Amino acid sequence: MLRIIDARTGEPVEAAPARRGLTRVQAHAVGYDTTDLRVLLVADVLVRALELGGTPVWALLTGERQQAELRAAATTLGIRPFEDSRDVSAGLGEAQVIHVVADSGPAPDGVRMAVAPVDQEAAAILEGAEPAVVRLALLSTHRSEPVRLDAEALQAARETLARWRRAVADWARRPSRAIPEEARGELRTAWEDDLDVRGVLRVLGWVETSDLPEGARFETYAYADRLLGLELTRDVGSVA
Repeated sequence: MLRIIDARTGEPVEAAPARRGLTRVQAHAVGYDTTDLRVLLVADVLVRALELGGTPVWALLTGERQQAELRAAATTLGIRPFEDSRDVSAGLGEAQVIHVVADSGPAPDGVRMAVAPVDQEAAAILEGAEPAVVRLALLSTHRSEPVRLDAEALQAARETLARWRRAVADWARRPSRAIPEEARGELRTAWEDDLDVRGVLRVLGWVETSDLPEGARFETYAYADRLLGLELTRDVGSVA
């Protein structure tokens, strides 16, 4: 069961308190900068985690300015579309509402997930970088910690992503095996603990060098990528 820390109280709350009940995830962006983009990314991963647990989700974006630019950048980063909160009516009987906000952003009533800032110098560095590399670099730091997206961070993410994609493409050539319960359990334990994506990445690092059958490692990575959205299976079937 996914639990998140409510930024208002510092206490854990259930992200989906009612079985099969609708959860509204509402991202709040003041404008368009790297911090607003990180807010949307965290909300996107939260939506994915809820859906993996079988929870119906209604994803909304509330913003003030430069929404077209923000949505375009979000699409490039693999963030799935959010409805515009101004174009929909409330009162659908949600079992839970979770607001995803920047540390210094709006403070709406209700459960809040706070997202630390991204250094504003990142914008120039990000130009020309592969979107999945940027996504991994952002996901490699817990959302409560500020992110410095410098050339070193992007290079580390680039090398990890390239290595994992090569490995996944190679494992895909072997007979498929079921995801080991230990690996599945470790992944779910990580992301159900306050959406600990960094913990998910650590599990994948363990699986990468484990003695698990290669087909099982492939299925584990493909499963985890439903949360991460890094296109880890992109090179499957490519010529070696």
